[in-house]
Amino acid sequence: MSQSTGPQSLAYTHLIVIRHGETAWNRERRLQGQLDIPLNDTGRAQARALAEALAGEPIDAVYSSDLGRAMQTAAPLAETLGLQVRPERRLRERCYGDLEGMTYAEVAEKRPEDFARWQARVPDYAPPEGESLREFHDRAVEVALYLSRRHPGERIALVAHGGVLDCLYREAAGMTLEAPREHELLNASVNRLRCDTAHLTLLQWADVSHLEALALDEVDRRVP
Repeated sequence: MSQSTGPQSLAYTHLIVIRHGETAWNRERRLQGQLDIPLNDTGRAQARALAEALAGEPIDAVYSSDLGRAMQTAAPLAETLGLQVRPERRLRERCYGDLEGMTYAEVAEKRPEDFARWQARVPDYAPPEGESLREFHDRAVEVALYLSRRHPGERIALVAHGGVLDCLYREAAGMTLEAPREHELLNASVNRLRCDTAHLTLLQWADVSHLEALALDEVDRRVP
């Protein structure tokens, strides 16, 4: 991981951005959006493994989307660190309006025009009663920069959602909103960025090494 040097290094905020653990709807490929879906058993185990992996890091604050699946992921980490989870509504997933609750296949079948625009990543397309990709991107980046400015020179954890991770990755990598996604957005993954109050820089992405034991356990349970 790259390290900054010199007097300006104190201004950098180290962001540990985490996607919430697995939910039943993740497995079903169902649009959760801002519906409040809890973690499943796997997601709760992932949250515990995440807390153990980050227990030794000097983390100064833990912020989380106020949706249950994110708060449930953040809680073991905050407890391990002796901190309180700070709910932050602006870290919520994109609002998909009346598409929320539908599977990807159902959207493709019943709402083909919406599906095509969503999959094409049309920046100003918003589902009925939902949020456009551009609005969502601006919200996600704005809150990350805002929280970074609140914690100059510190290390903070942000527990959020796959869409939020995607927005921050694109901002840091200089990717357009329309560009096809080639980076991973993994449940309970550790993703690291550096912020100098105005710009995000990628340091590490999609680290799930702390979940390897869980994956092996799941394989073992499936062996007849």
